[in-house]
Amino acid sequence: MIRILIVECKQEVSTFNPALSRYDDFVIHRGEALIAHHRTVRNEVGGALSVFDQHPEIEVVPAISARAITSGGTLAAADWTRLRNDILAAIRDTTDTIDTTDTTDTTETSDTPNTNAPTPIHAAYFALHGAMAAENEDDPEGDLLQEARRLLGLRTPIVASFDLHGILTDRILHNADAICCFHTYPHVDFYETGQRAARLLLRVLNGAKPVTAKVFIPALVRGDELITETGAIRHAVNAAKALEANGALSAGLFWGNPFTDVPDLATYSFVVTDDDPALAEREALRIADLFWREHEKMFVPLTPLDEAVRIAHEQLPRGGTTILVDAADATSSGASGDSNAILRQLIATGYSGRALIPIVDPAAAKAAFDAGVGATITVRVGGVMDPGRFTPVEVTGRVHLLSDGKFRSESFDELWYSGPTAVLIADNITLVITSRAVSLYDRSLFYAHGQDPKRFDLVVVKSPHCQPHMFKDWAARYIDVDAPGATSANLKRLGHTRCPRPIWPLDEHVTWERRATIFRRSVA
Repeated sequence: MIRILIVECKQEVSTFNPALSRYDDFVIHRGEALIAHHRTVRNEVGGALSVFDQHPEIEVVPAISARAITSGGTLAAADWTRLRNDILAAIRDTTDTIDTTDTTDTTETSDTPNTNAPTPIHAAYFALHGAMAAENEDDPEGDLLQEARRLLGLRTPIVASFDLHGILTDRILHNADAICCFHTYPHVDFYETGQRAARLLLRVLNGAKPVTAKVFIPALVRGDELITETGAIRHAVNAAKALEANGALSAGLFWGNPFTDVPDLATYSFVVTDDDPALAEREALRIADLFWREHEKMFVPLTPLDEAVRIAHEQLPRGGTTILVDAADATSSGASGDSNAILRQLIATGYSGRALIPIVDPAAAKAAFDAGVGATITVRVGGVMDPGRFTPVEVTGRVHLLSDGKFRSESFDELWYSGPTAVLIADNITLVITSRAVSLYDRSLFYAHGQDPKRFDLVVVKSPHCQPHMFKDWAARYIDVDAPGATSANLKRLGHTRCPRPIWPLDEHVTWERRATIFRRSVA
């Protein structure tokens, strides 16, 4: 039997969100519970399992899955230490030996073969994100792979999959034999990426010798041009996909999460070939060229908040729904979700249309629960998680609905949890008040709480991009708002201090040095 270890650890953070993430923000599955869960959802691990299941000689060894309920702020130091220890203990429990050979420098060299007794694990698949960050670790994914390499030995192939918003560090490539990443944004290829990772791992087990070329590109990008089906980014992404279709082990583009301000934050292209460094270098540079020639288009034209609300007023007599995109408070990108900036402006300007707004405020939700359905309450909402940017707004409304906050996602049918959640109707404004942040890249939260966005004159959408049918295809007006928040597309206002400089668009006259770094490992 070929025994393949499965590990998952996924979270995306905004280091500009002052509310720290905690251990309890993760859903943990161990052992067979990991397999049982991932067979029910179309994510990366589920995709990998669908490939491994086709091979009777493969035994899947589930170690641990740790998935954040949604993105958030930097992971607290003690909580990262606890999570890290749990993951490494789960890996250790599957092995018989520990290889302590140093693996810190593998660039341009082959590793010394592991002379320790073999472990019962023949290969490992890691489903990671790439944009985690903790108070005491800038590169959690690289750290996990480094420690996994130490535990599993130098001969054990390790393949890892990533979100394309990940940050591709050298430490990741020093310790993983090969990687792959999503090819779509908005992301619709979770499952397919897992399948690609599994097939990649099988190719390595069957004798492929991965060599990876990585290219650093000094750019942080946002906007519609990153939509992989229609945007300018498609040229680079399609080139990567074509390489894979024509025999490359893997290829892709990481354009990072500009809200995770860490020393390696940038855009990276990569190509993995079977023992052909010249091809990997040439093609990684070509993908980078395709990106760089378009990068100045990759920003969001933002409408000032007061102007956006004025447009919403003007749209009222014309009918239809105005969508105000508050991507600066995008919980799926790591923001706190407690922005009330648009709510405040609607109230201040006397907006009379029916408005639907999500907001995170556990105290306001509790007040609604304490009062009960049908009660009229006066509460202060917003500004509790990110008080440096937002101050509470007082509203009076009727408690319309209360729920435990457990519901299935519209996009992937996963179980999501927003904590105790209340729907409060304050005159013409309907607030869906959650106790904890939940992803808002589809309509799940609204539908689960009895609210159909199409029945409102105005909806606040706290996500930079949703699949078009969610909102954009039917909206009368669709406006990207320049509001404050930890995930603002107005990148210059965030205050980066740790990422490489100069970098576009934070700096003027940024130039790019075309250069690839080669990484290779030996598993023989």
